[in-house]
Formats: sequence, C-alpha cells, structure tokens
Amino acid sequence: MTLLDIIKHRRSVRHFLDRPVEREKIMLCLEAARLAPSACNSQPWKFIIVDDEEMKDRLCHAAFSGVYSITSFAKKAPLIVAVVSEKAKFLERIGGLIRDTRFYLIDIGIATEHFILQAEELGLGTCWLGWFNEGAVKTILKIPKDRRVDILIAVGYYDRGKIDQPHKREPMEKITAFNSYDGVGE
Repeated sequence: MTLLDIIKHRRSVRHFLDRPVEREKIMLCLEAARLAPSACNSQPWKFIIVDDEEMKDRLCHAAFSGVYSITSFAKKAPLIVAVVSEKAKFLERIGGLIRDTRFYLIDIGIATEHFILQAEELGLGTCWLGWFNEGAVKTILKIPKDRRVDILIAVGYYDRGKIDQPHKREPMEKITAFNSYDGVGE
C-alpha cells in the first residue's frame, strides 16, 4: 500500500474491538513518531502508553467524564497514548516569539500524525482526541505541572467493514493556487 493509500483509508475510529494491541506494533508507531521532524530538531514530545487495563480505566474515567463525556467512546480502546508537550529548546522558543507561532504544537502534530499513519499501516485504528480533562490526565500519569498534554490517542483494532466511507474533503481547486494566493477557492 502506498502512503497516499494509507492516508485515504485512515479514519477516526470510535468503535474498537475487544482485542489487545501487540507491544511490537506500538513500538513501530513510536519509532515513526520519534523520526518526525521538529523545529530546530527540538523533539518536544514524550509519549506515554497506557495499556494496563486498570490504569487505562482510571485514566479514561477521569479524562472523559462530565463535560468531556462526548469523547467517552475512547474508554473502549485497548490503549490510550498521552502526547506530552515538553519544553522547547532555546532557538525554537526565540523563533516562535519572533514568528508568533507555537512551533511545539506543530511538532507534536507531525509526530502524532506519523504515529497514526504507522498505526493505520499496521491495521490499527486511532482517534486523535483533544477534548479531555487535562488536569486529571496529568495527575493520574504523574506528569509535571509545567508540561502540557495536548493530545490523547485512542488506539486499537476495529471492524474496517463498518467504517470505510469516503472522507468529505474540499476539492483540490478550492484549496490550491500556484505562485500567489489569487484564485484560491474561486
């Protein structure tokens, strides 16, 4: 399968099978994330894999309750990955101030997408989650107060036959222009 095929078939999975994920597959996903580019090679991420069932249940109950219950489907995933934003290196912070850009968010986004695409190639489903109780996640996973958990990823096997609907995306001509902004989306 080509990379474009993998991208075309990837979906945000919300219904997981009751089947554990092999540690070897998770390590391949982590390797893909580790190799992601980052501003000034800062690599401002840590990935915490929560696959112990008791710990995952505690984490999910705290992370996806109350106002966050819209993402409670993630409780059924065999594992949850917490993507922790680490402190950026000096040059990245300076560049970010000058450009008014949070490069660490771009960096963890790229690394997370590498993880997700590798998971898809391995037959795993994922769902990128941004709506969760960060404070509770940090407490349960003993993450320092000066770090952020911007992303959780639900990971597991799923029934591909129930999901394979086409992505709804804008047509190419609406999002693309060559050599200047003029004409984009017209």
